[in-house]
Amino acid sequence: MGELPLRLAVIGDELVAGAGDPRGLGWVGRVAARTRTTPPLTVITLAVPGETTTALGARWDEETARRFTPETDNRLVVGLGRRDLDGGVSLARSRLNLANVLDVAESRRIPTFVVGPPPGRYDQTERLGELSAAFGDVATRRGVPFVDTYTPLATHEQWLGDLAAGDGVLPGQAGYGMMAWLVLHTGWHAWLGLPDDVG
Repeated sequence: MGELPLRLAVIGDELVAGAGDPRGLGWVGRVAARTRTTPPLTVITLAVPGETTTALGARWDEETARRFTPETDNRLVVGLGRRDLDGGVSLARSRLNLANVLDVAESRRIPTFVVGPPPGRYDQTERLGELSAAFGDVATRRGVPFVDTYTPLATHEQWLGDLAAGDGVLPGQAGYGMMAWLVLHTGWHAWLGLPDDVG
């Protein structure tokens, strides 16, 4: 990391906001708590519950531009949700929406990190797996770090139990903890230019 303080804008839906977490941290708060920098890291959460990638793509650039400054090391974290499945967004359109975000960020020289959607409702399982893989392919083709939260959690008993204990859609404390663990152990510190101290 250089001399500039890190400033991260985290864009996404209710999963980025930590909805359903009784501790109010979500995965973003847990990751931020385990990311030690000098000077201290600033994390700005820009969440819109229920948002599709189409809506996210329409707002992210303006919203982050208002929060980035030349005096900070500005970075973008894209937390992808599952709302494209309910919103009638085709797989091709979902891919294009993410590709557009990543391409614009690249043109603005904003380093980007992508967190894929976790498992949700049982009736979405197959389509959500396809969506996660498509997002991963888009990010990988552009050399952008991608965290697959779907594959390791789809059959994870603790994750499924955490969903079942709530509304069946949003994770609780344990589920967000698992998402945070995956982020921290999938290149997070390397992306930030920090030593890997997550153990």
